[in-house]
Amino acid sequence: MAHSHSHSHGNQDENARRLMLAFAVTATFMVIEVIGGLISGSLALLADAGHMLTDAAALLFALLAVQFARRPPNARHTFGWLRLTTLAAFVNAIALVVITILIVWEAIQRFRFPQPVAGTTMIVIAAAGLIANLLAFWILHRGSEEKNLNVRAAALHVLGDLLGSVGAIVAAVVILTTGWTPVDPILSILVSCLVLRSAWKLLQESVNELLEGAPVSMDIPALKRNLCRSLPEVRNVHHVHLWQVGEKPVITLHVQVIPPHDHDALLGRIQHFLEHHYAIAHATIQMEYQPCAGEDCHLNELHSPHTHHHH
Repeated sequence: MAHSHSHSHGNQDENARRLMLAFAVTATFMVIEVIGGLISGSLALLADAGHMLTDAAALLFALLAVQFARRPPNARHTFGWLRLTTLAAFVNAIALVVITILIVWEAIQRFRFPQPVAGTTMIVIAAAGLIANLLAFWILHRGSEEKNLNVRAAALHVLGDLLGSVGAIVAAVVILTTGWTPVDPILSILVSCLVLRSAWKLLQESVNELLEGAPVSMDIPALKRNLCRSLPEVRNVHHVHLWQVGEKPVITLHVQVIPPHDHDALLGRIQHFLEHHYAIAHATIQMEYQPCAGEDCHLNELHSPHTHHHH
């Protein structure tokens, strides 16, 4: 099967450029927020900076993924370097959890021993952060329609960030109008929960991928049934292994078929089915004419081991 990757190259460049711009904006403002948080004594600003860090990291990984996807596979790294971004995402997720714990711990300390907060500094920087997030969101959202998964994930990150900036602005307004400082740690905890949510999802996805788990969106029993239904020559599908490298799903499977007149044509139809219905471009298919007779024929099958579909 020939794979054409030529058309997507300009798109990749465009994605990389958008990610790079958004990363520059986010990273710059993250530094400003950290400094502002330390000067004004605002924990909500620091929490939002933590949130922007998750963003900057997400954008950086997305950018790296685009770059590494371009590197050709070699004899040692037969899949190229696509897994590196998964590993990076895993490390990122753990770092986020740690940041969240630190901020929540600090917030609890602040409830016990309130600290003065400079509301004016805080509101100026939070507003600037909001503008930065809007800018980053706009950069990621315009442009090509068929969105890269990475770019989409990064845009979602930035959207969550907008909420963090709004939280910091609300806290600043409350402090300036009423002088009630506990609103700062309260909102910082809320923002931290947002960070934790994205970190947890990232952790689940990256761990699943590192453990060679099947992509969550794919239902293997359904795939087997659909393949038997769509191609009358296919009697049974077994030994299915499905995993993901970077964003590419990879599958190996054994197919018991009625001996075809044209072996290659049937193979081509099975490959076309997998690519067309499941976007699996990388499939290794072993065709067999006898029913599978080994112990492990019915691995990862949900129904009883004695069902052979005879059409």
